[in-house]
Amino acid sequence: MKEGDPGRVQDLVNGEWQEASQFRKDIRDPLSGEHFLDIPDTKDFTAFVNNLDACPKSGLHNPLRNVERYLLLGEVCTKASKLLGEEKVEEFFWRLIQRVMPKSRKQCLGEVIVTRKFLENFSGDNVRFLARSFSNPGDHLGQESSGYRWPFGAVSVIAPFNFPLEIPALQVLGSLFMGNRPLVKVASTVSVVFEQFVRLLIHCGLPSTDLDIINCRGEVMGQLIEQNKDKLRLVQ
Repeated sequence: MKEGDPGRVQDLVNGEWQEASQFRKDIRDPLSGEHFLDIPDTKDFTAFVNNLDACPKSGLHNPLRNVERYLLLGEVCTKASKLLGEEKVEEFFWRLIQRVMPKSRKQCLGEVIVTRKFLENFSGDNVRFLARSFSNPGDHLGQESSGYRWPFGAVSVIAPFNFPLEIPALQVLGSLFMGNRPLVKVASTVSVVFEQFVRLLIHCGLPSTDLDIINCRGEVMGQLIEQNKDKLRLVQ
């Protein structure tokens, strides 16, 4: 990624990576000031809003519906954690983090390690166990009280610049585990890191339609949220 041969970030909508029609001109290499990344300057969010309706309030899965997705996501975590443990993949991500958010090697590597351990923690059956419910005996024959951990449905995750991998990865994965479908906006200066992480998750079996990624200015995301308060049931 350098002047004359910049990297390019894409939006993810409807399970497809979208080539932008226009890019921001103010995203600069933090060390040299050169233009080194083509970041979409998305202004039309119609398709993203339409997808908010694609996820019901009961989520993509819940304890009573599409329960096989708990195991699917556990398998994605297993595969992704193993990949992040490979030296070349680990180095790719800590160097990419350092490229857009200049921190020490130890700090950047720490993000990768925390994310890998999070994935390890939710490998196998552990996504399913995360949704453990409760049941209490009633006070008369045939009566009991049960409670389920239920998704919100369509939600949004907005992530800052200072932890390009760790914050969006953990928040988005937690959202997915519970059955939500998140619309994700990461700070444009560092969004390339999360984009690459999502590509890794899709490679490991995550359905590409499980989330949308929008690259836009903060005020555009603000308009999207303000105009769709009735559809977005939670903003993280």
